[in-house]
Amino acid sequence: MEQADESCQAFDTGALVRLVETQPYLKTADPMPMLRPPDLVEVGDEGVVVELRSRNMLAVRFRRGTFLLAGDQVASVV
Repeated sequence: MEQADESCQAFDTGALVRLVETQPYLKTADPMPMLRPPDLVEVGDEGVVVELRSRNMLAVRFRRGTFLLAGDQVASVV
């Protein structure tokens, strides 16, 4: 469990990240989250971390929306 928390700690708000694995669906980061089709964001698309949430979740803004992703589903862009 500590590893999951550490991977989220590696990201800061405003960090540029890249999606590293295909998603079965995307969950919006809205106050009332909705499930969206996975083709809105493709592997390799870059986004900005806009919020750090509990349980290793990040709100990441991509070109086509802001979605919740686990910290291990994205990689930092250097």
